[in-house]
Amino acid sequence: MAMRSNRGFSLVELLIVVAVILIIAAIAIPNLMRARMTANESSAVGSLRTIDTDEVAYQTTYPTVGFTSLAALGGASPCTPSSTTGCFLDSFLATNGNGNGKDGYSFTVTSPSTTGYSSNADALIINQTGTRSFCTDQNAVIYFLSGANGCTTTTGQPLQ
Repeated sequence: MAMRSNRGFSLVELLIVVAVILIIAAIAIPNLMRARMTANESSAVGSLRTIDTDEVAYQTTYPTVGFTSLAALGGASPCTPSSTTGCFLDSFLATNGNGNGKDGYSFTVTSPSTTGYSSNADALIINQTGTRSFCTDQNAVIYFLSGANGCTTTTGQPLQ
């Protein structure tokens, strides 16, 4: 009696395996995107806290200047501290990733003066790199605005 040799999988078996893989991917990819946006938002909040700390350190070091711009908080490596290159902030964050942002967010410091400043973290692409924008000022309270960029301390809600 001749025995029949199976040399592989049938077409139906392969199609079933591909279908199962596609179903798993359809479930996993949206969760992965949400997790990535959450991580980007956490990074943005951490960066704003760093900016707050560095603004206070700069203002303490250079009281006649007060608070300063994002670029002046950083400095190229090796950095020589001065009022124009404070050397407080990581150069990547200070240059904002050379225009590409950091972890899906763009950072700005506006209206620096001897009495205050405001800083923002805006999603590069709302609902793709993040769902919220964040902002803070010299009071170091971080606020968020859901679904849009342009958070201000008057339009945002305090982050809990």
